[in-house]
Amino acid sequence: MFFDLIVVGASWGGLDALTVLVRGLPPDFAVPLVIVQHRGADAESLLSGLLQQWTAGKMLEPEDKDPIEPGHIYVAPANYHLLVETGHLSLTTEAPVRYSRPSIDVLFGSAAHAYGERLIGVVLTGANEDGSRGLQCVAEYGGYCVVQDPATAVAPTMPAAALRRVPHAAVLPLSGIAAHVVDVAKNGPPAEFTRATA
Repeated sequence: MFFDLIVVGASWGGLDALTVLVRGLPPDFAVPLVIVQHRGADAESLLSGLLQQWTAGKMLEPEDKDPIEPGHIYVAPANYHLLVETGHLSLTTEAPVRYSRPSIDVLFGSAAHAYGERLIGVVLTGANEDGSRGLQCVAEYGGYCVVQDPATAVAPTMPAAALRRVPHAAVLPLSGIAAHVVDVAKNGPPAEFTRATA
């Protein structure tokens, strides 16, 4: 594999978008995914269960210091920031970022620092700009960036904001993102992809 980790951010309309994404992953796809989906502080831990029915990967909400394992999909718990460290995940209750906890920017920024060129960042539908700075960080550390085509998003604000900060990101309709990410993870980025330097 050319990449060791995939981080995904979604907000308004995210459940449907994430369902499409995980349904498109092959059963033997080994690269772990870490997902932030905005939801209320009192939200029940139903998201991972709802998504589990659509994927062969092991879907779970991590505990603090859980290891990152192949074939696993980690969903940030409600009301916690989820951070990536090399080989494991951390949870914090620091202040919300852009009114959000969990924050996509926090997840992406920590993952970029930990995984650099071995990271893929994916921004999906959403009604605010969380994730744009985080995706920019992924790009600056040499990672590969993917953004849902705003025209295919329930809420185009988030992917549009991400594209303003990372205009060279790969832009795909929701239906094409899973296949693209799988191909890039296995075979490397397209020939025209140029890594930024931090």
